[in-house]
Amino acid sequence: MTWGFLAAVAGSCLDIRGDQIAYDFEEPPGSDLWREYEKALAEARSIIARETVPRAAYSSVCKLCHWYTFCSRELTAADDLTLIPFLRRSDRDIMSDRIPTIADFASIDPEKFVRGRKTTFSGIGAERFRLLQARATMLKAPSPRPYLRQPVKLGSFSSELFFDIEVDPLRDVCYLHGFVERKNGDNDTEQYVAFFADEASPVAERRAFAAAFGYLTSRSCAGIYYYSKYERTIYRKLQQKYPGVCTRDDIEHLFDPERAIDLYGDVVLKATEWPTRDHSIKTLAKYLGFAWRDAHPSGAVSIEWFDRWCRERNPAVRQRILQYNEDDCRATRVLLDGIRELTH
Repeated sequence: MTWGFLAAVAGSCLDIRGDQIAYDFEEPPGSDLWREYEKALAEARSIIARETVPRAAYSSVCKLCHWYTFCSRELTAADDLTLIPFLRRSDRDIMSDRIPTIADFASIDPEKFVRGRKTTFSGIGAERFRLLQARATMLKAPSPRPYLRQPVKLGSFSSELFFDIEVDPLRDVCYLHGFVERKNGDNDTEQYVAFFADEASPVAERRAFAAAFGYLTSRSCAGIYYYSKYERTIYRKLQQKYPGVCTRDDIEHLFDPERAIDLYGDVVLKATEWPTRDHSIKTLAKYLGFAWRDAHPSGAVSIEWFDRWCRERNPAVRQRILQYNEDDCRATRVLLDGIRELTH
């Protein structure tokens, strides 16, 4: 996004299609954004002047940061509360005077802080507080192990599809639909199938989408496993862009929860606990022993590779994109098998 200021409190940005969009920060809702900007600017100036010393916190975006290793080391040494999955910076700041570390959190009786459906900490409900405390206890156990909080329904299919897509948000194009197909639970039968948009154009995107949708519908009895609702969201968007490929009902039927299972939203978050700092597919699959072939795999890096492919047409770059996507699909399979081995 490129900003160009037109006046003291007005500006414009280029959207994903290159169109210039004007903003007047003196008018609602722009006025709220301008206040946020002024607040952020004041905080930045205070940090530069060394009047404020920012305190590190762990979050989902940390792995993309140049300072990840440094901050992670500091947070680990401090036994920082934000290393507990889904414990936010704001939660830590509220709790830290009375519960400064994960070890302290693990040692408390959570009921002493509960007041009905609330706790003594503003904005932290009783059930969530108990859940976070249980995670702290697990992280500090001598030999922590993942477990099920409740039974899960994973389905039983003779054919399974592990599904992952790659999207370039800057070009607004879904450039890869990847599948690992396994039969009868036998890993030796696994095959990787990919549908790649060879250029960032509507024609190429539509062709890849149509081929992937055809592949999925040709395996109507297979179970489909994916990680987060993102795949379903993008498929709904693609159907709206290319209604000639399929109907809205086709997409809803494809993602029927009796057949298509979101391992993240419907299983990991709702029913499992892991002795890890987050619940990303890469963290959990690596915990279960899976290794990506690329040294620093990420969706953001895949987007950069796709940009290079579009500019350079280097077959090695294209193969790297496919290899990364295949590993993501296989990681989803590893996670499914790992969840099936968990006990309640």
